[in-house]
Amino acid sequence: MIRRFTSLLALAITLLLAAPAPAATNKGTTKKPVAAKPATPKKSAPVEVYAVEPGGAAPRVRASSAILLDANTGEILHEINADQSRAVASTQKLLTGLIVAEAGDLDREVRVQASDTWAEPTVLGFRPGETYTRGDLLRVFLVHSMNDVARCLARDNAGSVETFADKMNAKARALGMTHSNFVNPNGLPAIGQYSTARDMAKVAMAAYRNRTLRNIVALKSVTWRYNDGRTRVFETTNRVLKNYALCNGMKTGYTEAAGHCLISSAVDGGREVIAVVLGDDKSIWTDSYKLLAWGLSS
Repeated sequence: MIRRFTSLLALAITLLLAAPAPAATNKGTTKKPVAAKPATPKKSAPVEVYAVEPGGAAPRVRASSAILLDANTGEILHEINADQSRAVASTQKLLTGLIVAEAGDLDREVRVQASDTWAEPTVLGFRPGETYTRGDLLRVFLVHSMNDVARCLARDNAGSVETFADKMNAKARALGMTHSNFVNPNGLPAIGQYSTARDMAKVAMAAYRNRTLRNIVALKSVTWRYNDGRTRVFETTNRVLKNYALCNGMKTGYTEAAGHCLISSAVDGGREVIAVVLGDDKSIWTDSYKLLAWGLSS
């Protein structure tokens, strides 16, 4: 418990994770409530540690939909509107990454085509004709969430973005995702594209168990070298990974339609948990942290 509260104070000091406004009450189901004692924050702390719920219940969050599960067993520890159909933004890049990683041959060179560059707003900025290894593209794609790289990897894997979407849906069905449909590899808004927190938890579990992906999503930064010799350091978009020592991945997402989304994981000793938080506001970082910390202490 002390470790959990100390971590939150560290987050607050960085000013990256702001103290949330009083959270709206969400109706959800929870397994195994945890007995916990309120912490006494240091007087010098700029914000207080979040209040422990009565009886050690799961912390309240502002998200429209969320699910927390044991990463080892798949047991659901807490859920809020977990079957609500909604856009999930760039968190679906985990599925794209999973398909690419499972295809292997990550040292193979990929030549950029003009159609790969038809994306915005977050892009790597490569040019047609340039060549990069599939593994390097996968790393920068998952760490900094580039939409043009998503198109490049999808086209390289399946021949076209459209055919890759078919592979995404086939993989989703194989993972037991019964309330999802994917149209593109990057999560940008598209008619007929949707998923749920419960379904995205299944993607997260598969990605977490894939050694290649698990190593990539734990990276806080990656150095990229363009063909012309320029280098650039891209940092992770996951603020929880940056500031919570027990977090070891996974993937962010945001569009106006989806709101703020985050799939995150954390480990403490033999305890491992995954949180999927969808449709949140800027409290996404604190909400995800609270769920992870609570799950690790249960």
